[in-house]
Amino acid sequence: MLYSGIMYLCQYKRLYFKILGMNYLQKLRRQYGYSQDFVARKLEISRPTYILLESGKRDLSIREARVLSNLYGLDLVDFLAEIMPEEGETVNLMVKESGAEYRSDIRVAVPQENVEKFREVLLYILAKIGARPHIGEAVIWKILYFIDFDYYEKYEEQLIGARYKKNHHGPTPVISTQILEEMEKQGDIVRVNTKYFQYEQKKYLPLRAPDLSCLSAREKTLIDEEIERFKDYNATQIREYSHRDVPWITTASQAEIDYESVFYRTPEFSVRAYAGDDES
Repeated sequence: MLYSGIMYLCQYKRLYFKILGMNYLQKLRRQYGYSQDFVARKLEISRPTYILLESGKRDLSIREARVLSNLYGLDLVDFLAEIMPEEGETVNLMVKESGAEYRSDIRVAVPQENVEKFREVLLYILAKIGARPHIGEAVIWKILYFIDFDYYEKYEEQLIGARYKKNHHGPTPVISTQILEEMEKQGDIVRVNTKYFQYEQKKYLPLRAPDLSCLSAREKTLIDEEIERFKDYNATQIREYSHRDVPWITTASQAEIDYESVFYRTPEFSVRAYAGDDES
């Protein structure tokens, strides 16, 4: 009876958070800075199976509930009641639990915008393909989106970490207008208003070379791959493509797109080979 009651409570609570668009397991993991791989290993299940737990598509067993409550330093009753630990209580437990896997700079739920890196990556993209007639502002923003979200899915780390919102034209950086105005004033870029066929087009051309010293070799490799991948897309093509990506589909209009949603992508968009995809 106790087991059945706990299972019912878990199912009821998960449904409740799913309705509200929240998820207790995800909130806990983010607060501690743990990766999905790390938590899955603690549970002795595959990452795809753990993703089913976070998304509410798989029941949480009593054993798994106990492991997770211990992992987050919570009493089982508090865990089932979805009590969140105080922020200040998490750091020591994180170091204790994750050991060598914990880093002080581990990724966090709120994207960490690196404005200087944003500038230099933007200049690099413009230098490579910005002069092409079909490459306007809309295409540049989508390329930046795929750079950020693909890198995050592949390595679970931020590259630029820009915040993107969902609008009719596709994912758009929240700080785009501000950065463009500053870069124009500083003489980094020049804005050119043109037409691509019958459509008005805003283009930006670089006035200085990008400083790539802020990029690692791995980051630059992925950026080059994304530029090569999308260099022939016009605004309509890349907009329609981005509208099929799970992060855009699952976000409300004008809301900020959650980086964590990349782990629910379809095979068409996923850039990562997940170990144990065939495990139950």
